Amino acid sequence: MNSSPLFRRLAWTATALTLVVIVAGAWVRLTHAGLGCPDWPGCYGMVTWPNTPEHIESATREFSEHTTARAVDSGKAFREMFHRYVAGMLGLLILALAVIAWRDRQRIPGHPVALPSIILALVVFQAALGMWTVTLLLKPAIVTAHLIGGMSTFLLLLWLSLRVTPRSERVSLPARAATLSITVVLAIIAVQVVLGGWVSTNYAALACTGFPTCGGQWWPEVNFAEGFRIWRGIGVDYEGGVLDPAARNAIHMVHRLWAVVVVGAFAWLVWRLWRVEELRAPVALTGLVLIAQVLLGITNVVAGLPLANAVAHNGVAALLLGGMVMMLERTRPRAAA
Repeated sequence: MNSSPLFRRLAWTATALTLVVIVAGAWVRLTHAGLGCPDWPGCYGMVTWPNTPEHIESATREFSEHTTARAVDSGKAFREMFHRYVAGMLGLLILALAVIAWRDRQRIPGHPVALPSIILALVVFQAALGMWTVTLLLKPAIVTAHLIGGMSTFLLLLWLSLRVTPRSERVSLPARAATLSITVVLAIIAVQVVLGGWVSTNYAALACTGFPTCGGQWWPEVNFAEGFRIWRGIGVDYEGGVLDPAARNAIHMVHRLWAVVVVGAFAWLVWRLWRVEELRAPVALTGLVLIAQVLLGITNVVAGLPLANAVAHNGVAALLLGGMVMMLERTRPRAAA
């Protein structure tokens, strides 16, 4: 793909900002600030958030009968609005990318148009999911879909950035032959990230205490039917979760077991690709990210879900997927320098 230097800079800036949005979203969710603002896109009818006694009193009075009414918490409202502001900045960047793509599509042969347009459409849908996250009271299916959308935006922007960045090295036949293997492992890791989102949105991270056992048992009481019921009734407030311990155990245990699948699949990929010279470095780097992610997951359980550690677990998940996408991109030729 060919592009202008401005387009490349904007693409990489948007990629980095998406990672910030993902981490900020995790910070909001893990500090129980997802309903810090009962309305959308403003906060208690304000462009900012209630941060003075007068504003708090006014917000309490005007929103006392709102469907998401609760005690006004300026700290939670700030975190929610910070996330919205950063996401809004990202949306403007992606809009600029789409406009430049369409403007330059005839002037620069091979300029990407379809992918920036797809990313813009995805971000518009992400905004709708953000609104529904509030109006549907943190419904797990919506919040998990919001996470999937954020991760997808990051990966598509990363792919776009890599594809428009010139590279002089040629892609060898062994590297091209690795495309399918990398894609399969990427899909396996993506499933684990979705499961992790389901754990978080159903407040099941601490369903199992201790490691490697779950509350001292190798196989606790589980209820898969309830744990993996995707859609539940409208009007239920899901903050704090509504599932019983057996259902949360089921979610947590599936996430743990699939982590074993991820590690095994990646070990197979290392064995498969270690002899491919141009893939050795990205494989090794992504492997280190995977090790860090596993350690963060274990620490979440044994240390009682410390905030910094839990937020990092979300950010490193994005980096792990990003490492896989970088590997996949290295198997395809792109614009020469």
